[in-house]
Formats: sequence, structure tokens, C-alpha cells
Amino acid sequence: MTTFAGMKKTIFLIVFTIIGVGITYYYIRPKEKKLPVINPVDVNEEMVDPEMLRVGYGHTIGNFSFKDQEGRTISNETVKDKIYVVEYFFTTCKSICPVMNKEMQRVHEQFGDDPDFRILSFTVDPQTDTQEKMMQYAKDHGVDKGANWHFLTGNKDKLYNLARTSFFVLKPAEAENIGNGDEDFIHTNNFVLVDGEGRIRGYYDGTSKKEVDKLLHDIELLKEE
Repeated sequence: MTTFAGMKKTIFLIVFTIIGVGITYYYIRPKEKKLPVINPVDVNEEMVDPEMLRVGYGHTIGNFSFKDQEGRTISNETVKDKIYVVEYFFTTCKSICPVMNKEMQRVHEQFGDDPDFRILSFTVDPQTDTQEKMMQYAKDHGVDKGANWHFLTGNKDKLYNLARTSFFVLKPAEAENIGNGDEDFIHTNNFVLVDGEGRIRGYYDGTSKKEVDKLLHDIELLKEE
């Protein structure tokens, strides 16, 4: 009996020690840093609308409302409390856009079934990119009806204003053409990660597999916050 009792005590001590070590490690293990909250002061000044430079801190994405490929109205209320990734593209682009949307397909494959996640692909050429054109483009990229990947079109001025005053995706070289008719054009390779509070949490080169790998990782970090 004494031997059996001793064995039980030993086993108990081993189990207790293992549990104790596990709990201790949980609390002292290195924690991954939270993603930064990006404000106008953190971005290249030439990429920010001059009026927004006064904001400095506390920036959130402004109000918007556009139609997606299925005719659904997608607004800032649609993505409230949701994590989402933004890009600007156009369907007839033959340079960076096909590469970007191939990478965005990876994002969609990983998070496409998550009800708290969205992808917003805004056109920079709404005159060409009608709802019908966007629907075909979505189909060509394997986006099923009712998916959480929205290809958005609408008024050009509103699309561009949102890009410049909310997402800050204006390239310095494009700044001189603002408001200059057909010369006014946005062509960015940036993906923008936005959290459920409408705050920018990261920029990623949408043509880079390595950068998009980081984006996938950072989405997971945001989900844990």
C-alpha cells in the first residue's frame, strides 16, 4: 500500500509540475506585438490629402457607399466591426492588377468563409468598370455569388476622395494630377488592412508573395485582439 501511495504521490507531483510549467510559460512567453495604428502623420506626407495632415492622430476611414458586382450597396456600415482588406484596381489593367488579384485570391481562400472579414476592391476606372463588368471579373477570379469579396464601382470623384483622404494610397507622382481630368489617375500596388474600428493597421505590396504572407499573418493577429 505504501509503495502504491508513493507512486500516486509521485505521479501527482509530476502532473502538477507539468501544469505549473505550462501556466508559467503562458504568462512569461514572448508576446507578439500588436499591429500599429496608422495615422496621417505616419504616412509619406505626399500621399496624404493636405487637409488630412491636420488630423494627425485618431484617423478612421470616412463614410462611403458604393455598389458591388451584385448590385449590393456596400458602405462603411457594412464593414463596421469587421476586419477588411482594401485595394484599388481596374479590370482592363494588364500590368500589376492581375498579379495583385492573384495574391488577393490567396487572402480570399484563407478568410473567405469568415463572417467577420471582407475584401473591398475599388475600381479606379468606374466609367469602364460597370456592375456587369465587375461581375464578370469576379467570376473570372473564382468569386462566387454572395461572397465577402466586393468589387466596388461608383462615382469617380467619391472613389478617389476616399482613396486620398481615408486610405492614403496616392502615389507622390500622382499628386500633381489631382482634379486634372483624364490625367487624374490612381495606380497603386498597396493592400490596406483595416480593423473593426475603421483604423488602418498596415500597408502591403500586393504584388509581393512575401508581403501578402505577412498580411495573412497580420489578419490573424487582428482576429486575436
